[in-house]
Amino acid sequence: MALGSVIIVGGGMAGFAAARELRVRGFSGRVTIIDPEGMPYDRPPLSKDYLLGRKSPQQLLLAEPAWFSEQDIAVVTGKAAALMPDEGIVLLADGRSLAADKIVLATGAVPRRLEIPGADTGSVLELRNRDDADKLRALLRPGVRLAIIGAGLIGAETASAALALGAQVTLIDPVSPPLVPAVGAHLAGRLHAMHAARGIEVITGVPAAITTDPSGSTITLAGGRTVSSDQVLVGIGVAADATLAASAGLDTDNGILVDERQRSSHPNIYAVGDAARVRLPDGRLLRRAEHWEHARNTGATAAAALLGQELPNHGASWFWSDRHGVHVEGVGSMAGDGTVVVRERNGLPVASFRLDVAGYMLGCAAVDGGLLVRAARRIIDRGILVDPAKLADPDVDLRKMAR
Repeated sequence: MALGSVIIVGGGMAGFAAARELRVRGFSGRVTIIDPEGMPYDRPPLSKDYLLGRKSPQQLLLAEPAWFSEQDIAVVTGKAAALMPDEGIVLLADGRSLAADKIVLATGAVPRRLEIPGADTGSVLELRNRDDADKLRALLRPGVRLAIIGAGLIGAETASAALALGAQVTLIDPVSPPLVPAVGAHLAGRLHAMHAARGIEVITGVPAAITTDPSGSTITLAGGRTVSSDQVLVGIGVAADATLAASAGLDTDNGILVDERQRSSHPNIYAVGDAARVRLPDGRLLRRAEHWEHARNTGATAAAALLGQELPNHGASWFWSDRHGVHVEGVGSMAGDGTVVVRERNGLPVASFRLDVAGYMLGCAAVDGGLLVRAARRIIDRGILVDPAKLADPDVDLRKMAR
């Protein structure tokens, strides 16, 4: 039976990409996006330009409202409460129900909870959506003491923005330095050291409890040390939002399990973005990805699969982050076995490369090195054998090695 209608649950990048790609690929049937916040908007700026006031809510939108009208894509403001996969029905929390031939779950992820006493009070902040960013920005003013638990990408980005807004920032993480699996030990060390160099108090420790009273909050660390603050933000990563899928009987395991076509265990349901996790034909589960480009790519893959078209080849995964005026990018994987080659300039590591035993590149990360990372991506995708000595030489243009 020809595909006539698609419902997409979730208005982040993955859901938006699926809708857009359906139209780009020639689908003329009914497309509906359901999201509690209405119009799809971009999340990465929340901890950067939006928090700093450099972007407005309108500038966060992934497309203008007129575009959705032009593309005949309906956007329904509402929360999906249940699925009826056999019937292709989505039940909303307000009692409405919508039906389609196929359903794409782009439910994203939710912040991981800090499982310690006092962390579940309303005074402990998180940063995942626009409302969270609005609330945090309203609280940040010169002199406010902000304690951030978690120094990964979100924690570091928020610390940088909060410092720029005049807050006194304390950054707490059990690992020093964080982000080694993402960028390698050398770059991770350089990036983490930037916090203290700019006046942020950096503490390596494990939070054990949070107590709050009218004067502020106190974080007690394992070992007894305490940290006083006016506000506490927890940014210890995210967990796949697979609640809707699990309640409908779909296979889940740290995400909604899908095949290489983004199809779940039910033929009517697909899943994309942070919520999805690929299960290979032999049963092995791939690591779930949580980056912006992955969300866009899986949305495109689902659209192609829904239309019975050839699946796109996306190449090595890519991510970026910003802190304290520097831009970080990574491609492939820096985690796992292999040889690490570090490129330095003026005594500072500017890029790291991970090679396998045969000398083929598996991953790369760089600070303010977008062109270098782009070249590294071509090297990875094309399987080009590289000379480690040239990788380490800051005067060698990596683009020449990628030809």
